[in-house]
Amino acid sequence: MIINFKKLLKSFGYAFAGLRFAFSEQTFRIFCLAAAAVIFFMFWFKISLFEKVILILTITLVMTLELINSRIERVLDFLQPDHDPRIKVIKDISAGAVFLACLGALAIGILIFWPYLVK
Repeated sequence: MIINFKKLLKSFGYAFAGLRFAFSEQTFRIFCLAAAAVIFFMFWFKISLFEKVILILTITLVMTLELINSRIERVLDFLQPDHDPRIKVIKDISAGAVFLACLGALAIGILIFWPYLVK
């Protein structure tokens, strides 16, 4: 058999467990609320398909980066439970990547929604 569906379902189970864990973190919940608001306004303003694709890709980018950031933090906390300034720099850079993606997402959101807001 080319695809082992039992193994595939197990993989999805692990992925959903990871998302459930991520949802226990405040930042991820905030991103989920922001994503829900953006999706609501995507349909409220009846924006173009291209704009919807851009917004969905942007939401996916920010949330994926947050998941990666959380994973980096967990691994570093596991490897070095005590405070280490080198670990702090790595965590700060990872958080900075998420912040930069958020700024980009905000700019994209403004550029896409602004014309619909001023009508």
